[in-house]
Amino acid sequence: MTVLEDARAVLAEAPVCDACVGRVFADRSHGLTNADRGRALRVTVAMTDDTPFEATPPDECWVCEGRCGDHDAWADRVVDALETSVLETYQVGTRAPPLIEENDRLLRESAGLPPDAGESFKSAYNREVGRRVGERLGLTLDLERPDAVALLDLDADTVEVQIHSAFVYGRYRKLSRELPQTKWPCSACDGDGEVRGDPCTVCDGSGYRYPESVEQLVAPHVCEAMGGTAATFHGAGREDIDARMLGTGRPFVVEVESPRDRFPDVEAIQAAINDATEKVAVKGLRLATYRSVERVKELDADKTYRATVEFSVPVDADALRAAADRLDGATIEQDTPDRVDHRRATKTRTRRVHRCAVEILDDTHAELELDTEGGLYVKELVNGDGDRTDPSLAGLLGVRAEVTALDVLAVEGAEDPFEVDDIFRTPPTD
Repeated sequence: MTVLEDARAVLAEAPVCDACVGRVFADRSHGLTNADRGRALRVTVAMTDDTPFEATPPDECWVCEGRCGDHDAWADRVVDALETSVLETYQVGTRAPPLIEENDRLLRESAGLPPDAGESFKSAYNREVGRRVGERLGLTLDLERPDAVALLDLDADTVEVQIHSAFVYGRYRKLSRELPQTKWPCSACDGDGEVRGDPCTVCDGSGYRYPESVEQLVAPHVCEAMGGTAATFHGAGREDIDARMLGTGRPFVVEVESPRDRFPDVEAIQAAINDATEKVAVKGLRLATYRSVERVKELDADKTYRATVEFSVPVDADALRAAADRLDGATIEQDTPDRVDHRRATKTRTRRVHRCAVEILDDTHAELELDTEGGLYVKELVNGDGDRTDPSLAGLLGVRAEVTALDVLAVEGAEDPFEVDDIFRTPPTD
């Protein structure tokens, strides 16, 4: 059948409004709205058949029951819901009444057309309302990961807005040996701060084993600047609480929930963090996409360490240099260290020491500088962990050896492993 014949069949199911007529033929022409397409078909049929032209207002249409006349009103409601947030991209979704979806199906069936002919009511509604919202707010449609989604529930007469998280990437240097990376809830009170109604004596009612963390010194500044409801800190691995993170710093991402402003001044945030504490310093803050979290979590970067080592008895200098030479370039087999076995999977890891250099301080102290593959436990490389690490410095020397101070000097060297376009975001220009 021709388009004209199909149009006659659809119009015979009157009363049907122009938008519902045109929607059936949405895949047969481009550059027109469904209402324009439907009106053109109605006019053509009237002229071809020499019949009176009779338009059907949406409120008389049995298919959409007047909904096709409400696009502007729904767009107004979406604009009101979104205009308090600073956004760049958006998407509109629709929950269509089941009866209207059934009417849409019956129209095609009665006209003898395939059930998937043209465009669905829901898809058309998303597009018509979405187009109006985009034009009024100056936003870009994004069907993959928009900044915000407005969900129209036509039956419930509601607009539900979902503001997706925003992300800020950077690197941190941890200058304290008494600071965990993330919040550490107190185990005595399960983070409640109370035990049977009384303040917890272990954490002094704070709910945390340690009063501060890198997360608590960094994330609140980002969250406040973005006007978010909460923030989560994602680090590219972590150092021990008593280890400093120096040098180039460790990559991290702060994820902010329900932000009102996705494009804050990151230089001002960086300055505020660095001015507020001497325990942590951040650099290179940049706006990022949701992909940055996955990149950070999956990073298994090589690392550079500096470890101060103490021996239980005096060690011969030549023997120490020989042991360091044995570790230089060595492949290490490590069972899960005893100190973390309660929270890590028990398995044997094989990791490589790329470089091991030693500086002898005196006959019971030395300083090691190590370049290692990601995932190697340096303290156990030194102390042997009861032969769970092989080879180890203690094992090669046959004496007890302990790390008394540990610094991480670099994560993935001096180059930033995140210089990839798809994880960073540029603020929109006015």
